[in-house]
Amino acid sequence: MNDTQKLVHDLSEQVTRLVKDEFRLARMELAEKGKRAGFGAGLFGAAGTVAFLGGAALVAAVVLLLALVMPGWAAAAIVAGALFVVAAVLGLIGKNQVKRAGPVVPEETIASVKADVDMVRERARR
Repeated sequence: MNDTQKLVHDLSEQVTRLVKDEFRLARMELAEKGKRAGFGAGLFGAAGTVAFLGGAALVAAVVLLLALVMPGWAAAAIVAGALFVVAAVLGLIGKNQVKRAGPVVPEETIASVKADVDMVRERARR
């Protein structure tokens, strides 16, 4: 093997090793970030659960407050009715937002890829 062939062979091995090392480093970094993100998501979930329980306690307090001026069953029925109205309004707003979002297709990315393919085809024809 002459010097040029040896240099090319060595360069090829070094580039391969470098790429493998970079992938290994990226995998380790992503694993660490994934652990942190998972822990953070768990804390968000816990916060949501505690907030839900706080809301439930607040609803109970409103029922008990109304029960001072009317029968308890009527107070509970009024609060439940109000909650159902709020849920219906939020549901309709959410439905309209989903309709306005349109199909879940990355249209800009597809157009960009098509433009890239067309450009490559045009250059290949030259």
